[in-house]
Amino acid sequence: MINKTKIGKTYNKLIQVVILILAYWFIYYQVFYRKNLPQIWKVITEDFNSDGFTLLLTGVVFLMIVNWAVEALKWRYLMAKIERISFWKAYEAVMTGVTVSSFTPNRIGEYFGRVFILNTGSRVEGILITIVGSMSQLMITIFAGSAGLLAFIPLFLTQNWNVNGYLYYVLVAGVVGFNALILGFYLNVSFLSTLKEKILRNGLKKIRKFFRIFGFYHNRELISVLLLSLVRYIIFSFQFYILLRLFHVPIPYLDAMMLISLIYYVMAIIPTIALTELGIRGSVALYFFGIYFSGVAGTMEDINFGVLAASTLLWAINLGLPTLIGSIFVFRLKFFRKSANNGIA
Repeated sequence: MINKTKIGKTYNKLIQVVILILAYWFIYYQVFYRKNLPQIWKVITEDFNSDGFTLLLTGVVFLMIVNWAVEALKWRYLMAKIERISFWKAYEAVMTGVTVSSFTPNRIGEYFGRVFILNTGSRVEGILITIVGSMSQLMITIFAGSAGLLAFIPLFLTQNWNVNGYLYYVLVAGVVGFNALILGFYLNVSFLSTLKEKILRNGLKKIRKFFRIFGFYHNRELISVLLLSLVRYIIFSFQFYILLRLFHVPIPYLDAMMLISLIYYVMAIIPTIALTELGIRGSVALYFFGIYFSGVAGTMEDINFGVLAASTLLWAINLGLPTLIGSIFVFRLKFFRKSANNGIA
């Protein structure tokens, strides 16, 4: 038993060290291999003492803290069904999840990074619960992106795409119908807990028991989670807008929200890996802002730089900095624990 305990502790430390190495390598790669980073840093240092610059940048960093605090509240609220945890422990889990997700495809490591901080709750159930929370955030992104798309097309794409008249109304009906469908699925996610009886037979009892968590949540609770996701969306969208203004991109607030919603919408549906995410995000941002400013002569180079700088700095504040913060808590993760549910269960 003693040998098994020592082996478990050794493997635990080894996994923690590997996570830290990969996370720090990821940050190093993004910092030292970004082509426009020196230029962005030069602008920041030059404008640092200008009126309002420091205040706005501090505000963006503060909103990052609030953003992840709301996510911690949401995760804690959902996780209460299997284990009561404090807000600070939930915040630690969220930050650690960011660290683990930094080097994984589509940030799937976030699910595992969080649940290994649990003491008694089932890790598998914790992952499924975390997916419910992620689903709510994705839905808000889809809803906002859909609204942005329906506003963007008649303003900028009717001539290029010939989307007008009845074709546009068909598109509106399709988008509204799809959104209603996924909202209905989300609010009735409990059906998965009963569907397991028909799909998973007796030979898969160990898997079947985990699906009970989908029956834990009532519509009122799911709507509360959806509203917390909306608060998060408003926060990080507003951060993007502040940074656009900070880098002198001349765009009204509502127009910026329309374009930002489209950027997040496209990023949500494009499969990415961590190393390419920042580059893809910048390319998507340049595409939509390029269409928006296509009639502006002589300033596109400055606008493109401003958009790329805002996108890059937003990533550094909202994901790069939390990755470093989360690395502090990696050594609190328990991959092996003494219980009947030893392992990830």
